[in-house]
Amino acid sequence: MVKRTLLFTNPARLSLRNKQLLINLEGENGKPPQELTRPIEDIGVVIIESQCVTLTSALLSALLSKNVAVITCDKSHLPEGLLLNLSGNTLQSERFLAQIGASQPLKKQLWQQTVQAKISNQAAALKMVAGAENGCMIRWVDRVKSGDSENLEGRAAAYYWRNFFPKEMDFRRDRDGVPPNHLLNYGYIILRGIVARSLVGSGLLPTLGIHHRNRYNAYCLADDIMEPYRPFVDIIVAEIVKERGHDIPMDKDAKQRLLKLPTVDVMIDGRKSPLMVATQLTTASLAQCYSGERRKLLYPNITPTND
Repeated sequence: MVKRTLLFTNPARLSLRNKQLLINLEGENGKPPQELTRPIEDIGVVIIESQCVTLTSALLSALLSKNVAVITCDKSHLPEGLLLNLSGNTLQSERFLAQIGASQPLKKQLWQQTVQAKISNQAAALKMVAGAENGCMIRWVDRVKSGDSENLEGRAAAYYWRNFFPKEMDFRRDRDGVPPNHLLNYGYIILRGIVARSLVGSGLLPTLGIHHRNRYNAYCLADDIMEPYRPFVDIIVAEIVKERGHDIPMDKDAKQRLLKLPTVDVMIDGRKSPLMVATQLTTASLAQCYSGERRKLLYPNITPTND
C-alpha cells in the first residue's frame, strides 16, 4: 500500500488518540477550529513546515514505531531535519553486521551499478523533457567502472544540467543558486526522507554509505541509494517550469506537486510500482547484496528513447 505524505504549513496541534493521529487546526479567516484524525498506519512521511506546530511525545513515538519519516523545516520553510525509527526491521542486528562487514570490492560494485542506473535515467529524462541528444550518456553507462573510478557520474551530470532546461535559462545546478534550484532541493529532501525510511525498514543503517563519506552526514547511504531516483524529481520540476516559468516562488502549488513524488509510477523489476514502493524494493535488494543472497541492486528505470 502506498503511504500518505502529510504536510503541515499552518499552526496545528498534533497528538495521539485511539492510536490515530489527531490534528487540531486553528481557525483562520473567521472559520472555526477543525479536528481531524488520520490512521498512522496509512502515513509514510510527515513534513512539519510551520514553526507553530506542536506535537506530543506519545505521537512522535507512535509515528516512529510505524516507520513514519518525520521531516522538520527551518524558518525559511525548507526541510532541515529528519527523524527515523531505530529498529525498523526484525533482522536488524543481523543486517547491521552484514552491512558493516561489506568488503570494499562489493561497495565499489554497488556504486558502479548505482551510477549506471543514475546516468541511464538522466539520459532518458533528458530526451523526454528537453528532446536533447543523449547518445553520449547512453555510451557512458557501459563505460562506468567499478567504483566509478573515472567519475563518469560527474561528467554525465555536467552534460545533463547544461541541456536539461531551456537554453535561455542558462541554468546551473547549485544548491544555493537561483530558481528552480530551490524546487530541486525541496524535492530531493523529500526523496531523501523516503529512501532513508525504506533503508530503516530493510534493517539497514542510513549512516554507512557505499560511496558517500562525511563524518557530519547521518544519511550517507540514503544519499547513495537516492541517486538513480533524482531524475524523477527533475521531471516534476521541469513540468512546473514549463507551466509557470523558471522564476517560481516556493508556494503551495509547487510544494503540492513535489509532495506527489511518493505516488509517481516507476518501472522496476519489469513492473509498474509507486516510487515509495520501488524504494522499498531497492533497499531490500541492497540488504540481500550485503548478505550475499544477490549481486545486483534493483533500481527503477525511465524508459529511454533514442532517435
